[in-house]
Amino acid sequence: MARRKKIYEGKAKILYEGPEPGTIVQYFKDDATAFNAEKKDVIDGKGVLNNRLSEFFMNGLAQIGVPTHFIRRLNMREQLVRSCEIVPLEVIVRNYAAGTMSKRLGIAEGTQLPRPIVEYCYKDDSLGDPLVTEEHIAAFGWASQQDMEDILSLALRVNDFLSGVMLAVGIRLVDFKIEIGRVYDGDYQRLIIADEISPDSCRLWDIETGQKLDKDVFRRDLGSLTDAYSEVARRLGVLPQSNVAKPTLIN
Repeated sequence: MARRKKIYEGKAKILYEGPEPGTIVQYFKDDATAFNAEKKDVIDGKGVLNNRLSEFFMNGLAQIGVPTHFIRRLNMREQLVRSCEIVPLEVIVRNYAAGTMSKRLGIAEGTQLPRPIVEYCYKDDSLGDPLVTEEHIAAFGWASQQDMEDILSLALRVNDFLSGVMLAVGIRLVDFKIEIGRVYDGDYQRLIIADEISPDSCRLWDIETGQKLDKDVFRRDLGSLTDAYSEVARRLGVLPQSNVAKPTLIN
């Protein structure tokens, strides 16, 4: 497919104009970042794994009636997605205490929460994506009350789906974050899952050993990030082992 005009480049993906109106080509990079890009590296094969895993999860959500921006995978690093207006929030669903929640509230990592907790962060890298409340969201007009009800419903449905899929392959879904897009059909607006769902955006722990199979491997220098993501892909049957590149770190 011929390369088209670049629309946006983020930390992990590049967006290009799609071949048809209302579409975007989403390219998955090998870049790994943590701590608001204070820690960076390039890990060979990461983009391929995230592309295939995100395709797997998006297709699974579509099968249970959860709308997403995903149309089809184009090649090993690119997928065609529907253009949408991104709601400026990161929606985080937590099943176990970990990361910033443990630091904020003094809860030991791995503590099971009494119920899934949904948090919202304002998407702004320069501010470090700060945690916000529904009061902030309403006051600044980032989403309406109806939007928030729909976002909560979507987030919990994604949680149910991902938790079940991961449990079946011996992985605990600790938490994850998603982004939400708005699409318009005439005067009618609806919300869909956008961006990606991959080990970059989830915390995944082996149920038996507690081994981390997500970006915390990179954040905390726990070993090979590609090996961790490859293990997730292997268990889900997404990629044969022979197709997964060995990790190569490029300074």
